[in-house]
Amino acid sequence: MSKNRLFAFGALLIIAALALTACKAKADPYENIGTEENPVIFVAVPSGETERVLASFETVADLVYADTGIVIKPYVATSYAAAIEALCANPPQAHMGSLATFAYVLAHEKGCADAALVSTRYGSASYNGQFIVRTDSGIESIEDLVGKTYCRVDETSASGWIIPSIMLKAAGIDPDKDLAGIVDAGSHDAVAAAVYNGDCDFGTTYVDARSTVEETYPDIMDKTKVIALEPDIPNDGFQFRPDFPADLKATLVAEFLHLFETEEGAAAMDEAYQYTGMEEHGDEFYDAFRQILDAAGVDYASLTAE
Repeated sequence: MSKNRLFAFGALLIIAALALTACKAKADPYENIGTEENPVIFVAVPSGETERVLASFETVADLVYADTGIVIKPYVATSYAAAIEALCANPPQAHMGSLATFAYVLAHEKGCADAALVSTRYGSASYNGQFIVRTDSGIESIEDLVGKTYCRVDETSASGWIIPSIMLKAAGIDPDKDLAGIVDAGSHDAVAAAVYNGDCDFGTTYVDARSTVEETYPDIMDKTKVIALEPDIPNDGFQFRPDFPADLKATLVAEFLHLFETEEGAAAMDEAYQYTGMEEHGDEFYDAFRQILDAAGVDYASLTAE
């Protein structure tokens, strides 16, 4: 074989090897996962100010790295829908995240997320939402909300829309027809501020999101009031893509639980999402919530369509 042919043959072998390497990298997004070159991407959704949430989760990521050597890269999505899209993307735009209850149910239905940890607040793995109005509004009950303007978190928020919409319908109010308008505020504290400022007549948040904006609005507890509470809702938590490596998932779950045993870790979790602890729970933890949706005729599965 001539030198030219040998050179050409060698070049073909190199090209083939590079092609195989590229295909392998494309087919295996989890190769060397948790390193600087391929960090675990954690998507969160702001329950409050985006900068505060991101800074807090960056602190969490630093603590995880110090304990385990696993690199986590957090980012805050613009909405729950965007967070779900990141988890469902192929290749993944996020490997794990912190989804609220209804957003998690949607993501799981799409095959993009499995529950691993559920947050606890004040020792409980469930929470309640609330309807708030201005104290001087004259509104005393849900029945008084006909013709009023509604500030919600977004259409996938359990306490900020899903459960309240069911309660409105139970009171004979069709949110699509009987209200003056619906405004997506984007976060629970933004809803509380909007009601305080008179930008809308009423809003729905978790109990008690108003406390997160007291520094800006010191008299918010006096200027606004709660007219109704929502039934128990399973808490949000941390979820992983179903194809996430099981051994790495187990390590991270153990580490997140450990963080609540440290002063700095507990403070960072509290600052980001007001978590006071976490418990291990799988998807079955949300079955009771699904039953509420089914009983109310909420076709959540249809919302997963592309």
